[in-house]
Amino acid sequence: MAVKEKYQPVLDLGEALNIQNGDVWVEGDILKVKGMAKTQYEKNIIWDKIKEIGGEKPTDIKANITVEDETVYHRHIVASGETLGKIAKHYYGDAMKYKEIFAANTDILKNPDLIHPDQVLVIPNL
Repeated sequence: MAVKEKYQPVLDLGEALNIQNGDVWVEGDILKVKGMAKTQYEKNIIWDKIKEIGGEKPTDIKANITVEDETVYHRHIVASGETLGKIAKHYYGDAMKYKEIFAANTDILKNPDLIHPDQVLVIPNL
């Protein structure tokens, strides 16, 4: 299988995430990818997909993914039924980290138990 086809799911993910300034080329047997993700979280998603396909230390792909906004880990749009605990579990693997999300959003949140759909929350770097 050609290296570009092997990593097509990574390229598709980059397109779905709207990675900016993207470029993809092949040199020998190595796929080279570059682009800019909006946040560190999106960069991590790309790397997780690369590792899922190529293993923990793939040798057939080189990726240079930069981050546009390094001041936050991500910006999350609240969906119906979500809680800060569920959001914290998603991003950090620990529901108790909801306190950090609340603290980063006190400009729009007054109560950690009261969030609304379509609010944009800062998910801080921890």
